[in-house]
Order: sequence, then C-alpha cells, then structure tokens
Amino acid sequence: MNHDTFIGQVQTRAHLDSRGAAEGATRATLETLAERIPATLADNLAAQLPQEIGEHLRRVATAPDQPATGLRMERRQFLDRVAQRAGADPAKAAHEARCVVEVVGEAVEGGVVDRVRQSLDDELAQLLFAGSTGKPA
Repeated sequence: MNHDTFIGQVQTRAHLDSRGAAEGATRATLETLAERIPATLADNLAAQLPQEIGEHLRRVATAPDQPATGLRMERRQFLDRVAQRAGADPAKAAHEARCVVEVVGEAVEGGVVDRVRQSLDDELAQLLFAGSTGKPA
C-alpha cells in the first residue's frame, strides 16, 4: 500500500474532511503507539509501512530524548496522548486511532500486527482493534 492510498483510507474510514486531518490522525496514533510498544516492534512495523507513515513510528522509537518505549499506558492515557497530538477530543481520537490501526493491519504482513496486539493490555487492544465500525470508546 502506498502513502496516498493509506491516507485516503484513513480519511474515508474516519470520515475526516481533509487529507491533512487524516495525516494528523495517523501521526498522532502512530507516535503514541511507538511510545507504547517495544522499539524493535515499532521498527518492524515501520519497515512494512510506506516510508512517510513509518517515520511516525521511527521518530519516537529511536529519539535520543525518548526515555523508553514499551511504556505501560492505560486506555485513557493512550487516548489522551492521541487526542492531544491530534488536537481532538478523546472520543474522536479513539475512532480515528481505530481507523488508523485498521488500515495499518491491511498494509502489513507477517504477523507483525499480531505481535503489536499481543504487546498491548487487553483493554487497549480491544479498543484499537475494534476497527472503523467498532463500538465507540
């Protein structure tokens, strides 16, 4: 999947009014996910995404000032971080994050998404993997 297709899919599924909004939702979700999952897993995921999309994961996972990856975050903390980065309320950020993760799942192969899911606590995994038509947060 290329960058334009990825962003177009996020825009359509999240019902966003612009590609810029879809870019912002993608960046916010993936940067926060990179804080939450192990750095090696973030790098493996980034390697299978379009370069511009994967950079959102790499930028956080490899930042020298990043204290750690694999940070434990409750669902609310994760959503608050996504919402702050996206400039959205937490409910909207939850829907957008689900849409981004859904498109990520379609863009990558080899079980890396399963490893991402396994690295999350159950409540956060259920939220993020509910899909674009899943139950609202």
